[in-house]
Amino acid sequence: MPLLEDGRLVDDAWVSVADDAVLPDSPAILSLARLRRDAAELASRRAPLGLVLPPEVAVAEIADLLPLLSLVALVLPKFRDGRAFTQARALREQHGFTGEIRATGHVIPDQYLALLRCGVSTVEVPAGADPAVWDAARRVIGIAYQRAVVPDSPLSLLRRKLEIA
Repeated sequence: MPLLEDGRLVDDAWVSVADDAVLPDSPAILSLARLRRDAAELASRRAPLGLVLPPEVAVAEIADLLPLLSLVALVLPKFRDGRAFTQARALREQHGFTGEIRATGHVIPDQYLALLRCGVSTVEVPAGADPAVWDAARRVIGIAYQRAVVPDSPLSLLRRKLEIA
């Protein structure tokens, strides 16, 4: 599937690897089971590692593995399942993860801005997706009520600045 980053399609250098497959010398995305099973061996790996994090797994459960990872792929099983948003915020705010956070699964353009505000870096979009639709979706609303992981000025702070002036 194509990847969307900053409103444009980009190449995906990562390869998803099955639990029983040989690891390539390129960036590889693994399951949680394989990462846990082979963590000691993978610690000395030079190529970047990624993890597919299922929605039912709390980020705190993988905190010990984060130093091994350059990418965490969050799975949205359906568009109304918001656990990936919580996982993304936890990765950035509670665990200081600075690598790529990727949203995968059933992601729709309406969610793009919210995913970015939660700390998601890239989104897997369906083949043939029009990046202009996704970019427009992230630009529809220019202000938010909540603080975000990304630098911005939520409405509450803007209102305080107006009251002070």
